[in-house]
Parts: sequence; structure tokens; C-alpha cells
Amino acid sequence: MMIRKPAVAGYFYEKDKESLIRQIEDCFKHSFGPGEIKYFSNSKELIIPAFIVPHAGYMYSGPVAAHAYKLLAETEKPDTVIILGPNHTGYGELVSIMNEGEWETPLGRVKINQEIANKILALYKLARADAYAHLYEHSIEVQLPFLQYVLKDFDFVPICIMLQTAEVAREMAKVLHHVLKDYNAIVLASTDLNHYENNEITYRKDAYVIEYVQKLDGDGLFKIIEEKDISMCGPCPTATVLNYCKMRNIEVVKILKHATSGDIEGRKSSVVGYLSVAFGAKKL
Repeated sequence: MMIRKPAVAGYFYEKDKESLIRQIEDCFKHSFGPGEIKYFSNSKELIIPAFIVPHAGYMYSGPVAAHAYKLLAETEKPDTVIILGPNHTGYGELVSIMNEGEWETPLGRVKINQEIANKILALYKLARADAYAHLYEHSIEVQLPFLQYVLKDFDFVPICIMLQTAEVAREMAKVLHHVLKDYNAIVLASTDLNHYENNEITYRKDAYVIEYVQKLDGDGLFKIIEEKDISMCGPCPTATVLNYCKMRNIEVVKILKHATSGDIEGRKSSVVGYLSVAFGAKKL
């Protein structure tokens, strides 16, 4: 069985178990974080099928990400998490799904749901069973310690997307909608927003992204990031979630938190935008 070792432990997050737990807890307690986490309500009325979360180092994006994970911890517990992340490394296939094995973090190992992964592969011919794209990619990995902290016991499917187009987002959403209807699963889109401009420009550009997220408009998202030159790194994972939620007739989009690296660590001349969003029932 393949064990995917952590690629960014000690860099994006602490590599020691106890230090990592403290770091995650500090993200919740941070002034930009959501506050104390609660236990699962197991409420059937508060099911959230999808989230958008950032994927930078915890010292930058962790407090924003914590907003999504706090809400996840207060809803019905999923069995499986589908994580869609962009491919930053250029390794592997156009759409790479690791369909067997386990991923390791300082908090332990998480098993891949082979059944769901193989069903997605069977239906979406552009996707390939591929571990190479995942070896050094951080966008999916950084979600796992947060998930381990709030969920404890779960499995997942990692999907790394290099070909970020509106067509891929539409087709992937259709496949997920078909496959996941039989499972207690949620979908996470891992993305950061505008990169390496000043705080004022980044807030302005991020606002365009947020507008299309709120409209569940995946095609429009691609158009606006091109029109406004927005250096968002995960448009396809994000648009996939928007399309997926639209197919599921989700009407409520809750912006949990938006901030920049400059807001959190102080340097505002060159920042990255971060966003946490939940999609779901009217009680959000």
C-alpha cells in the first residue's frame, strides 16, 4: 500500500504533532479566526455539501481556513471528503486522482476512498489514476490536519487539477453530482485568491471573485478572472464547487471570512487573498 508522506510539514505547518495541534488551535483563537470550536450537532437540517478554503501556510491563511472547519465541526459529520486542488508543481496528469493508499501527516494517516475515486475515474475520462501529481503538491495536503482535528475519523479523495478550464469544472461537477448522491460526502475547493499585489488592489480584485461565488456562476468566474487579471490559483476547483452546488439546487452561499496575508501578518505591499465559504441549508 502506498503511503504519501507529507511534503510541506515543517514549512506550511508544524511537523511535530503537539506543535501542530497547538498551531491549529491558535488559528481558531486568532483575532481573524472564528473562535472556540464546538462539538458536532449531527443535525440533519444543517448539512453543508461544499466549502471553499485557502491553502497557504497556516501562519498566513490558517485563521481564515478555520472559519470553514469550525462550521464543519458543528454540522453533520461526513464520512468522505473530496478535496479539489490546483496543481502548482506541473507534475502528473491534467486531472490526477490518487485512487489508493493513505496520506500521512503529523496527526496520523488518512485513507483514500478507493471506491469513490474509481467511480469518478470511470465516469470522467480526462482524469487519470496518478500519484505523481500529488507527491509535492500542497493545496490538498494542508487541508488534512484541519480535517483530522475536527473530524477524527474519515476518508478522502484527492483530485489535483492542472487543466483549469470552465469545461473541466462543468464536467467534474457533473461527475461528482452523479457519484456522490449515494454517499455522505462533502466537497472542498482549495484555492487562494489574488496574488502578490498590494492590499487595496487585492481586496478590489477578490471582490469580483466573491461576487461570482455568491451567484454560483462557474463560467462567469473564469470570465471575470481573465477580464480583471486576477491571479487566483484555483479557479477550476472553485468553479467545480459552484457548478456542483447549482446542480444540487443549493441556494445559500455564506461568506465566512475574507482576509489577506497582509491583514494577518502586517506587510500589505504584496499580499495574497484568502477566502472561506460554506454552501448549504437555510440555517447557515
